[in-house]
Amino acid sequence: MHIDVSTLLIAMTLNMLTMAVALPYFMGQVNRAARRAQAGIVLQTAGWVLLLLSSVCAPGGWADRVLSTLSMGCIAGGMAFNAVAFDLWCGRRATARAPAVIAVLLTLGYGAGFSSYAFRVGWANGLLTVQMALLVAALCRRPRVPVGRWRWLLVISLLAQMVVTAWRGVLGAFYTADFPHFFAPHVVNLVFALVANVTVVLSLAAILLAHRDEAARELQRLATVDGLTAALNRRAWLAQAGIDLAMGVRQRRPMGVLMLDLDHFKQLNDTRGHAAGDLALQRFAAALRAVSRAGDVFCRYGGEEFCVLLNSADLAAVQAYDRRLRGWLAEHVAPGLDFELSYSAGIAMRLSDADTIEAMLRRADTALYLAKARGRGCTLSG
Repeated sequence: MHIDVSTLLIAMTLNMLTMAVALPYFMGQVNRAARRAQAGIVLQTAGWVLLLLSSVCAPGGWADRVLSTLSMGCIAGGMAFNAVAFDLWCGRRATARAPAVIAVLLTLGYGAGFSSYAFRVGWANGLLTVQMALLVAALCRRPRVPVGRWRWLLVISLLAQMVVTAWRGVLGAFYTADFPHFFAPHVVNLVFALVANVTVVLSLAAILLAHRDEAARELQRLATVDGLTAALNRRAWLAQAGIDLAMGVRQRRPMGVLMLDLDHFKQLNDTRGHAAGDLALQRFAAALRAVSRAGDVFCRYGGEEFCVLLNSADLAAVQAYDRRLRGWLAEHVAPGLDFELSYSAGIAMRLSDADTIEAMLRRADTALYLAKARGRGCTLSG
């Protein structure tokens, strides 16, 4: 059975066109990582379309030069966008500078050295191989968030593409007579076309799985985090507090609960509107975040109430936390608002190994009620 290289490459390009059109439909509303992945697929698809168009132009002419150079820029640029998406899906910062620099160098060098077939084939395939190697290395690094097996699908795809791309680069640069052009019926071109068709399918599956993983993590986050303040919600805090309490009992560590209530919050909503009330809650959560140590767990308990669980903290440490919080509010929050932001609070310490979070919350709530009855703006121990 005869297998035509150009037919395989046309089929692969049609598959990529299908991916470019289908991904936005299947992904729906997406965030930054998915947008970068979609852009990467679109650019790589455009690159292959341009490369196919260049094959019908006069070899070495200006149209061939322009289309071929643009195709290399799109293919390498698409990989750079994919590198950003993969980093984001692995929970890392979206840097990927090296793949982007390689994309620029590849395009400029390819255009400048286009008249030398050996140079442009070796240059383009060599830098594409390096770019793929960087993507493989990034995917093999330990992710900062839980991810599924999609990254290994991408690693397999990229490694297969690396081998045949490097093979093509060596033949084009050093054995040019045996490798006259991209669509020649050479075994490396045939292998490249077959591998490309397979890896397009694997890449599509991997991208969809990565997007699914991210959507699942976001749903989990939304189930545990208060949407307005980005603090833990009550249910998630209670679950974490129960775990920390059990560990504190085993390790004989002190523990305290601080229950806080914003003063005159209803009056703030009634006189200045809910936007001012939302801003007050957000600023207060930011203050809690700023003064909390590693191990301190806070949440929006409900309405204008917040709770902080302080692990390995005695009464003096909880009172010091309260002073830090009031000082931080006075220094960083109050000057930027046209209303006062103060709170009343109640403290409850773990009294025995049989103590529970629910009992500590009741004592803290009683102390909070007394603080409000004494004029607000103070903290009492229960």
